[in-house]
Amino acid sequence: MIVGPGEVGRIDAEADRVAGLLAAHGHDVTRRIAPREAWGEGRFAADGFAPADLVVVLGGDGSILRTARWMGYDQVPVLGVNLGTLGFLADVSRADVAAAVDELAAGRFRIVGHLLFECEVVRGGTVAHRQLGLNETSILAGPPFSMIEIRLLVDGDLATTYRADGLIVATPVGSTAHSLSAGGPIVRKDLDAFVFTPLNPHTLTNRPVVDAATRTYELVVPRPNAGSACVVDGRLMTPLEPGDVIRVRRAEPRFTLVETARHGYYRTLREKLGWGGGVRGVDPTANRGNS
Repeated sequence: MIVGPGEVGRIDAEADRVAGLLAAHGHDVTRRIAPREAWGEGRFAADGFAPADLVVVLGGDGSILRTARWMGYDQVPVLGVNLGTLGFLADVSRADVAAAVDELAAGRFRIVGHLLFECEVVRGGTVAHRQLGLNETSILAGPPFSMIEIRLLVDGDLATTYRADGLIVATPVGSTAHSLSAGGPIVRKDLDAFVFTPLNPHTLTNRPVVDAATRTYELVVPRPNAGSACVVDGRLMTPLEPGDVIRVRRAEPRFTLVETARHGYYRTLREKLGWGGGVRGVDPTANRGNS
């Protein structure tokens, strides 16, 4: 059981409860309560958790992202219990945990794979930085807050040049995060694709684009600002230097979430994002078939 940062007493109590539910079904449970800085990328096996069959995350979506990085190339199915606010990835509420565990024990669940990506920063012909991500790679102009030029190459061929405050390259999971707030589309999270969303582009013809995850994408920033940076899943990867090449491509492992019958993709969209065109708090199917 992987427990995210927060109020230790409250999390301890919830961890004890969830551990008891799992133990009642005959499962061995190991807990991990750790501060943010202890969740090093790819430390899952080194920390002794590699044989696990299931990882239960207590926290919010940030805890899910940290867990994906922590597991690295040793991904294990994840059940997210929401102790945060939105809970788009960690979408099992505390009230539903007991029912979710019962569904798991009865085999009434599905494993849904999600795209992970590798982001590399090539500097002077050498890979200077490499990181695994789940949500997005963001190129941000930064101080002095003037637009920058970002060239997008697809499999080595120039596709377009953005002049903007930045560019977000999001996975389908990340399409409902920073990219969505910047005007990008919602992409079903189990698809294999990347979403390219420019931030405040100079021309209206620079619109969000969706392309296949089978390709290799390179972003070249010839003249970054002093504060320009490459950010992966909300964490600074590196400040940018002139001529840096940021390479984004599909990673070999997939991040997997456990879903029960009570929790599906479109239900999550409706409940978490208020998506569907109805009045918030009103069941859109309540009066179906009535005149």
